[in-house]
Amino acid sequence: MANIITRNIPNSITCCNLISGCIATCFAFEGKQEWALAFIILGAVFDFFDGMSARLLGVSSPIGKELDSLADDVTFGVAPATMVFTFLHQLPYPEWLDGLRGILPYVAFIIAAFSALRLAKFNLDERQTTSFIGLPTPANALFWGSLIVGGGAKLMHIPFSLPIVLALIVLSCWMLVAEIPLFALKFKQWGWRGNEIKYIFLITCVPLVLLLRLSSLAVIIPWYVLLSLYNNAKRG
Repeated sequence: MANIITRNIPNSITCCNLISGCIATCFAFEGKQEWALAFIILGAVFDFFDGMSARLLGVSSPIGKELDSLADDVTFGVAPATMVFTFLHQLPYPEWLDGLRGILPYVAFIIAAFSALRLAKFNLDERQTTSFIGLPTPANALFWGSLIVGGGAKLMHIPFSLPIVLALIVLSCWMLVAEIPLFALKFKQWGWRGNEIKYIFLITCVPLVLLLRLSSLAVIIPWYVLLSLYNNAKRG
């Protein structure tokens, strides 16, 4: 009996991630973006602990891997896409595009499709054991959630905000599947040497969070990508 419970702990945590993503999606459809972001963050916490628990308990399984990808696409693909969908309905439209107000927001769900593609590639790509190739789906989801919740009001008053958001959708979808190496916050040892870029990232994140608060992740994620590109060029 104990063995059955142990085997199902990681999958149960993964299901909590999936449920968090479903709740986030519901809140996003209702326009409650702060709550949607809160449940995306909660899903990210569950996502962190399901893999950790599977490793600690030694109960990793193919089913757990597939379930994890499904949960991640809901929480980090469908939920942020729904937030963007709702936000696109609220943005001011130029007069010449106003006739597309009922259609254009559906472009947001491309994020969910590319997130699924990113997760499928990750499952098959053996190069991503110590780093990432392309933007991880949780990072993309947190970028969109932070941008909408922390900076949405400002975007409403920026000229050409609609094309800016549409361009960001295209860019973020491309980043999900791009063949760009990005460092992972995994430490084999805690010394400075060999971990310089990771420590620089973590140290610089502190003032960004304190200054920008809810908007901070919309800056931290691009900063993470830029540091990764710098690290690649330095190695290279």
